[in-house]
Amino acid sequence: MTVLDFGSWPSPISAALAGASGGSISQLRCDSAALYWVEARPQEGGRQTLLKLDLRSGHIEELTLAPFNVRSRVHEYGGGAYAVQGDQVIFSNDADRHLYLRAGSAPPAVLTHAPQRRYADICRDASRQRWLSIVEEHAGGEPVRNFIAAIDAVIGAQRTMHAGHDFYAAPCLSADGKRLAWLAWDQPNMPWDGCELFVASLHADGTLGGEQRVAGGAGESIFQPSWAPDGTLYFISDRSGFWNLYRWRNDQVAAVYPAKHDFGRAQWVFGLTTYACLSADLLACTYVQDGQWRCGLLDARAGTLREVALPFSELSYVCAGAQYAYCVAAGSRSPDCIIRIDAQNARFEIVHQSGTAPVTQGCLSRPQAVTFPTAGGAQAHGFYYPPTHESVTGPAGAAPPLLVIGHGGPTAATSTGLNLGIQYWTSRGFAVFDVNYRGSTGYGRAYRDALDGQWGVADVEDCVFGARYLAANGRADSKRMAIRGRSAGGFTVLAALTFFDVFSAGASYYGVSDLEALAQDTHKFEARYLDRLVGPFPAAQTLYRERSPIHHCERLRTPVIFFQGLEDKVVPPNQAERMVDALRAKGVPVAYVTFANEQHGFRRAENVTRTLEAELYFYARIWGLQLCEQIEPVNIDNLA
Repeated sequence: MTVLDFGSWPSPISAALAGASGGSISQLRCDSAALYWVEARPQEGGRQTLLKLDLRSGHIEELTLAPFNVRSRVHEYGGGAYAVQGDQVIFSNDADRHLYLRAGSAPPAVLTHAPQRRYADICRDASRQRWLSIVEEHAGGEPVRNFIAAIDAVIGAQRTMHAGHDFYAAPCLSADGKRLAWLAWDQPNMPWDGCELFVASLHADGTLGGEQRVAGGAGESIFQPSWAPDGTLYFISDRSGFWNLYRWRNDQVAAVYPAKHDFGRAQWVFGLTTYACLSADLLACTYVQDGQWRCGLLDARAGTLREVALPFSELSYVCAGAQYAYCVAAGSRSPDCIIRIDAQNARFEIVHQSGTAPVTQGCLSRPQAVTFPTAGGAQAHGFYYPPTHESVTGPAGAAPPLLVIGHGGPTAATSTGLNLGIQYWTSRGFAVFDVNYRGSTGYGRAYRDALDGQWGVADVEDCVFGARYLAANGRADSKRMAIRGRSAGGFTVLAALTFFDVFSAGASYYGVSDLEALAQDTHKFEARYLDRLVGPFPAAQTLYRERSPIHHCERLRTPVIFFQGLEDKVVPPNQAERMVDALRAKGVPVAYVTFANEQHGFRRAENVTRTLEAELYFYARIWGLQLCEQIEPVNIDNLA
């Protein structure tokens, strides 16, 4: 083994390779003959396309050729951007927000003509020759409206089915087409705080009647209602303290399988599924345990769960057809794939692989689950990735530089699926700690609620205490620790650097610096999100100012690099620019890298490539690392 200083190792994982690796699989759907999914293509400017796999022939067909971009913008984050019924495919096209219909092998044709409307969570009402969809209407100068609409499958005419709530999701028809279930919630709640599950009958003319609330409320989160073939309605609720499966039958709600595991996810995007009905009483389901996803076959009649042994830690988008269940799977050393699970023998096989790991296994770091003590006697969680290289090691007795990651959301969780953006660092001799701070999903409602009123406090403490814990155990160099994060994670970065003296560098990707500005300048979905995380605005204005790094620049002495998309509507560029200007004026080393063609979250391969190289260059200059590669320099103000 060659001995080289940590952080200076030659790596087979280039920034370009990592930048092009974001071709994720999402929104998996199936019928008896085919699988459908949306695939992201960073090398095509982040375009998303719809693919179909014929289960008999194995042939893959791209249904939405360029320039079509299958993407919804409802809630800004989208998801649920298409639906399939027989040989008809309907999808939302990002460029014009219209719905397009592809019938058979004919090219897609525009169906809707209302550019002020956006569509998501589409389902087919076949007997009435229409599609049902969540609609978000942006009429100039008017408040944004969300509602459920019926869309004529031939002429695209639209009729409102249900309105009156601030938000809607997951409309689904019973197998006989006679009942509709859906979710709804109102501000200031987010869907993971509290939402309601409704059911109504469909009259002969297609209107709703006999509406009733099945479950949910201001303090109960409901996720993924699904009808079984016999008319049983399944759904996930966190009324027990964990997102568990329930069923509604004969107007009675009963727990299917009580467990201290989360079977649900935070509904940031539409179309998420964690289980599917194989029959009236047999469900294929996924659940998260210790931050990693598992799979099981659940007998709802007996209340028993048979685990399916899988070599994956990230599972999503579960669907079912005949005796098989399908889902998107990934492992720490394997990229996204689609697997088929045989319900009879609880075995799996890979039916589609998005790609192979482009480097040898010896250069891929395995995540290690870490639970550590944090402020106030609490515990927090994360995954530690040690520096890993098949032919290079660090000096004996030395500790590696550490990059602490605060995930976005903040009501979300990190993934242990293969991420070349992390392996880029570990293969160069950095350690990475991906923190599931208090407030993260996957550990039950109490852990999720621990961030209520504490955003900018608990998340920051957990990143700080986690870094200290690793340094004290010899797994990180206490003098070379950086913190990085995206969106809400970027706020955690800036707050940690401002209010604690633990990290010697930081990287904020489209992060929040001014909570007060965010509360007054963001989109409808998150307009009241901070009421719970911080406090109602403007009543809690003083607290917003106390936690906002922009108001405490005199305390920030740590070098920071900022990355920002100039088309970002979620966290506008002024959030970064005000902070950059303040640090420049103060004389703190700062770099600001912008992308004119990016929104909230970078999707273009060339831009992701640039961010990785720029961040590495920044750390190299701050910490004096000797790099083994040529990188285009970044302008760093106030650095001699």
